[in-house]
Amino acid sequence: MGARQTFDQKEFIMNRDQIEGSLRNLKGRGRTVFGAVAGRARPQVEGAYEQVAGVAQAAYGRTRERAEDIYEDGYRIADQAVSRGRHLRDEAAQRGRHLHDEAHVRGRHLRDEADRRGRALALQAEENRGTTLALVAAAAFGLGWLLSRRR
Repeated sequence: MGARQTFDQKEFIMNRDQIEGSLRNLKGRGRTVFGAVAGRARPQVEGAYEQVAGVAQAAYGRTRERAEDIYEDGYRIADQAVSRGRHLRDEAAQRGRHLHDEAHVRGRHLRDEADRRGRALALQAEENRGTTLALVAAAAFGLGWLLSRRR
């Protein structure tokens, strides 16, 4: 399966506190049993203390390991978020460049079309000077008449 561990595999790996705590717990049990068999109270009390201390140390080890797992998960999630953010930024920049290029091409096309139509209109006006002059005069007269009526 490679270097990547699944959750089940990781549960069997113990850290130093878990191992020492388990050994301390076993040692305390042994002392408690020895004290009970020998009929001596002091080894029993010391054994019980070692058991409690061992359980606490093992629990601390498990808790520390879980906290490290949570930290690593958080770090991995944050790393993935940064990576995704960079990907989205790059994608947005690429789309922006594409839209810019498309708008630039379309603008050139519209400018060329307007230029072509303007030249065609100017050529038509040049070929029909009399008609063009009459239309301009009529438009000027109509505009002057409309403006003079408003007063």
